[in-house]
Amino acid sequence: MYNGQVLLYNYQTSAIIKTFEITDVPIRACRFIARKNWFVCGSDDFMLRCFNFNTGEKVIQFEAHPDYIRCLAVHPTLPLVLSGSDDMTIRCWNFDQSWKLQQTFEGHAHYVMSLAFNPKDTNTFASSCLDKTVKTWSIGSPRANFTLDAHDRGVNYVDYYPQNDKPYMITTGDDKQIKIWDYQTKACVQILEGHTSNVSFAVFHPEIPVIVSGSEDGTIKIWHSGTYRLEQTLSYGLERAWCVGVLKGRNDICMGFDEGCVVLKMGREEPAVSMDAAGKLIWSRGTEIQTAIVKAEDEALKDGERLSLTVKDLGACEVYPAMLQHSPNGRFVVVCGDGEYILYTALAWRNKAFGAATQFVWSVDSNEYAIREANGGVKVFKQFRERVGLLDLGFACESLFGGQLLGVSAGESVSLFDWTSGQLVRRIDVAGCQDIFWSEEGDLFALCVDDAFYVLRFDRAAYDEAVAAGTASEDDAGVEDAFEVIATINERVVNGRWAGDCFIYADSANRLQYLIGDQTHTVSHFDGGYYFLGYIPRDGRVYLADKDMHVVGYKLSLELIQYQTLITRGEEAEAAEMLATMPEEEKPRIARFLESRGLKDLALSVTTDPEQRFELALSLGQLETASAIAEQSGSEAKWKVVGDAALSHWDFALAERCFTKARDLPSLLLLHSATGHVEGLEALAEDARKAGLFNIAFAAQWSTGDAAGCVSTLKQAGREAEACLLARAYAPASVSSTMEDWRQRLVKDGRGKIAERLMEPEGLAEAETSTSNQGGDLVDLTETGEEVKEPSAGGKKKKGKKAKD
Repeated sequence: MYNGQVLLYNYQTSAIIKTFEITDVPIRACRFIARKNWFVCGSDDFMLRCFNFNTGEKVIQFEAHPDYIRCLAVHPTLPLVLSGSDDMTIRCWNFDQSWKLQQTFEGHAHYVMSLAFNPKDTNTFASSCLDKTVKTWSIGSPRANFTLDAHDRGVNYVDYYPQNDKPYMITTGDDKQIKIWDYQTKACVQILEGHTSNVSFAVFHPEIPVIVSGSEDGTIKIWHSGTYRLEQTLSYGLERAWCVGVLKGRNDICMGFDEGCVVLKMGREEPAVSMDAAGKLIWSRGTEIQTAIVKAEDEALKDGERLSLTVKDLGACEVYPAMLQHSPNGRFVVVCGDGEYILYTALAWRNKAFGAATQFVWSVDSNEYAIREANGGVKVFKQFRERVGLLDLGFACESLFGGQLLGVSAGESVSLFDWTSGQLVRRIDVAGCQDIFWSEEGDLFALCVDDAFYVLRFDRAAYDEAVAAGTASEDDAGVEDAFEVIATINERVVNGRWAGDCFIYADSANRLQYLIGDQTHTVSHFDGGYYFLGYIPRDGRVYLADKDMHVVGYKLSLELIQYQTLITRGEEAEAAEMLATMPEEEKPRIARFLESRGLKDLALSVTTDPEQRFELALSLGQLETASAIAEQSGSEAKWKVVGDAALSHWDFALAERCFTKARDLPSLLLLHSATGHVEGLEALAEDARKAGLFNIAFAAQWSTGDAAGCVSTLKQAGREAEACLLARAYAPASVSSTMEDWRQRLVKDGRGKIAERLMEPEGLAEAETSTSNQGGDLVDLTETGEEVKEPSAGGKKKKGKKAKD
């Protein structure tokens, strides 16, 4: 920045991640060295500085020129950085050799304003200068390869065309012009005019066919790189535009102004690609068309793993493809872009038909299609000839949808027309329709809007009856009985295909899902940046691809889809026959589907997954089956779950067996205490003492009236004081031994003086009553009036009060 700072932004959130206080003079150039996690910047104090943008550590700082540093360029592969300066030189630095000055390039007669490496030959680079020239250089050679007298005034910017099909470079100057050059013939290909002040930059977008230029007049202009037509002018009110940055592989572009910066997303991210029903893939790289056959030859291929494709060049296209699409039978491919469409044969890539259109859609017949014109009109073609007067819309079309019926979207409704007669079948009131996907049979379709999609059934017979009866045109909304809503799903569909009655789709949350009936099922989650290609029944896989045509597949068995479809239709007999031939690995997924349909008994008989069988057996109350699975697994957690379920079914014998297997002593204590099972409590107390669970052992012994056992448990737990108190009240015969144990513990803990003060009541053993043995009352609850004698601490007797009720 001009204040000497470097700001690191997250352009998706507009948040400043880090601020680097570099210097107090303007910084005119800054570049990332991504492979090192560095950035390098040049400033008006003649210094070149390098920082690690993760740690903030300064890597190096040195004086690179004796004047202002205007521009920098980083070599894409070699450890080289070029710097251009007001000293009229270009210097090459090797950052793997402690930023050694490797070479100096001299020849310019004014300030060096811009530098750019040639992406087709990274050994060469170009420089622009205020001496009105552009020079190209080679690393290792001190002399310029050639010089272009590029502009009538100073040249501010130079850049190369990023694709392989054209040897072009672009320059901008203070003469308000943008020029495109063929650097092989040194000829000026085109001059773009429109800015009203010095043009600061112009770049070819690396992904879409546009040129973006910025000027000191404060505007950004977008030009078509094929026709050189001005497409749009943008003004953000941020004063003069100075710099630009593009990101290869993305449609984003960033521009810097006096008062801030702007990040734009241009076009759409989805690549122009199409795959037919046989797996033939066709896509574009620029105007070059490539093809490959998608086939999962390895059965062990994991979900999400990349396929190995043999790529072939199919030919070139005369327009830049915004959309590629196969015809329904795969014989033709349509390319749509730049306001035109061209039909090619899929095998030989021969031109079959062409015309002006902003959108193209196919009918179910590959010889029938429709186009949308720039003025909103719609034309229908059959056998590559226009059917004049077929459609009389009466409104401007906003979007077209192909398939069994021709969909025309306008405003907050979608109108569906018959391809043959051009008559309105039905108008559906829905806003924001994004796409319509038809099944192969033509009786089901998914109508997708911004945040949901609707599955509807089309009854062709009902429509034909209305036409025959002459009632089809009575309602301006069409034939109401021809459509039935099957399901409404609140998910945004990005792309999808039908396989029979199953709709397979990718949603906005990067989930691959399918819909049967009114229930959705998740196939898998996938990484962002992948786009849905289609489903190949032959392979039983759904395929997706990223922008670089890395294709991945996810398994979705056709037999699974057919079985689930039969169950949904209620055709259980046919489904049972198919189940016998179903692969074993699909049965757990089938069982989950059956469970979701409420067919748990059938799901239990189908699944081979022990965990799933266990859960289903529990939900069905088949506790013996669940206990058998728990026995096989040896899992204490399973035994505990079965035991809890047995309790809820009042099966105490099974509950006891399960809790014993699970070593769930607290549950056994609860069970034995509630049922009064003395032998069980005695065994539980012994097991608990061995396991060190003294609380449970004490509770079990207390429940059986075993006072001596309780005293012993307290002593084993190291709680001799409580043991003495308990023995004093309920087991007088144990008081002496317990007191002795208490004293020994105190002495061992270094508390001998306290041990000496402990005194044992005399004659306590002889005073033991039958209460402890016979379970009698501790106090006289009768009204005999006899006094209860209580021994004192000193061993003497003293009178107590009369016992009362």
